[in-house]
Amino acid sequence: MSRGTQVINGTEYVFEDQPYWDSKKKRGAHKRIYIGKNVNGEFVPNKKYLLQQELEKAKKDIQPGPIPTDKSLRQFYGAVYLLEQIGEITGVTHDLKLCFPNSYKQMLSIVYYLILESNPLYRFKKWNHTHKHPYGKNISSQRGSELLTTISEAEKMKFFTLQAERRLETEFLAFDTTSISSYSQLIKQAKYGKNKDGDHLPQINFALLLGEESGLPVYYRKLPGNLSDVKTISKLLRDISFLNLNKVKLVMDRGFYSAENINGMYKNHYKFLIGAKLSLSIVKKKLDSIRDEIKTRKNYHTEVGLFAKGFLQEWPYKKIKPRSGKEINETRRIYIHYYYNDQKATDDRKCFYHELDILEEELRCGKRKPEHEKEYSKYFEVTTTPVRGIKIEPKQGAIDTAENNFGYFVLISNAIKDPIEALNIYRTKDLIEKAFENLKEHLNMRRESVASEEGLEGKLFLQFVALIYLCYIKKAMDDKKLFAKYSMKELLDELDIIEFYQQPGNRGYVGEITGKQKALYDAMEIQVPT
Repeated sequence: MSRGTQVINGTEYVFEDQPYWDSKKKRGAHKRIYIGKNVNGEFVPNKKYLLQQELEKAKKDIQPGPIPTDKSLRQFYGAVYLLEQIGEITGVTHDLKLCFPNSYKQMLSIVYYLILESNPLYRFKKWNHTHKHPYGKNISSQRGSELLTTISEAEKMKFFTLQAERRLETEFLAFDTTSISSYSQLIKQAKYGKNKDGDHLPQINFALLLGEESGLPVYYRKLPGNLSDVKTISKLLRDISFLNLNKVKLVMDRGFYSAENINGMYKNHYKFLIGAKLSLSIVKKKLDSIRDEIKTRKNYHTEVGLFAKGFLQEWPYKKIKPRSGKEINETRRIYIHYYYNDQKATDDRKCFYHELDILEEELRCGKRKPEHEKEYSKYFEVTTTPVRGIKIEPKQGAIDTAENNFGYFVLISNAIKDPIEALNIYRTKDLIEKAFENLKEHLNMRRESVASEEGLEGKLFLQFVALIYLCYIKKAMDDKKLFAKYSMKELLDELDIIEFYQQPGNRGYVGEITGKQKALYDAMEIQVPT
């Protein structure tokens, strides 16, 4: 800025010329800011200019360092510090800040609270007093509820995309669903369905996509509670196309199997590994021809403790042309892996005979159940006479047919040639079961009590974010065999007692850290706080 003078009514005023862009006229312009006047050749500043000079001087005098406080703070920090570092490693903190620039600190504080306390949000006030956390202030129950309702679908999808870009392209993504009961009558997707926890409440289904190598969640979707697993795949295939994942590889259990789903994955050029039923025609025909062959020494694999053999077969691929609606029938290459496990055969037989005992007892006592009528007629011949009463005879042929498949199971894939590699990848699907356990036990997701649709969506999102941290900790504990000494809760509690101190006018510092606590940070590959 340059200075100039202007005489007004005999007084010489001093001004600074400030250039600026005039958006209406679409060109540069200037404005004068008067800062004082010249009196007998000397500059006399006005009060506004003097105040501005004092503010600028005060800014220069402020030294970098902690902001002085008139309070003495002593708060727990060790577990929060662990979560902060995990947020940096996984990119969660960066991605939340990018998607929610005005509220990411509140979100992080709620996420940390959910992980460390597993309590309703109305108890956050107490935790705020005792813990150092990103937001640094209390979040009232009302404010927390308002925050949940502001999380939009577009912001969530942006976060999923950013997180998906951080995952390895080479890993399979495990997919599964679980049921979540709801007390609210206002959740549109809460329906009565097959509840996987045995609750007699309306439910929603929670579908989760998780990296089998990284062990970290990538994506979730809330679905109607009466939607079967088979029908969720078409929705998943549409959703993950928005995530821009390259080389998608999916691993799923047989509950998701259907010919339509297999054709859908072929159509989208996705690699897959999925369980299938032995009654599937393409499977049954081949299995009948290799029952004796598979249970031989050359097909026994000591490292997994079972018999296995894989075959390259042809899949009857069907697709519909979009414009004409014409059905095209082709074939695709598919690997079908057959397995036999002696222990599984014993377990299958024990479970089967227990079910037969229940069915026979229901028939004998006259307490038939409508949902069991098909099994009654399949496995028993029931006759009734006036003299002898009810007579129940097992249908041994049907029982022998069922027993014929005990111990066998099948995996199919369009990508994995080796049956043992396929089995090892499929077994990592247990990670997703552990993830569901973490959601329900550590994050209070077993029964949701939020009243509104928007509140539920927001709460599910923050619980998903919290799950990323829990999955990171679980994988580190598995890798370092820490579960032999600690539960996850015990590990977090051990670190949570590390304190942070702040004295008036001084820099804050972390309290004493024991050798045991340092070892836990090292196991998590986290630098010890200083």
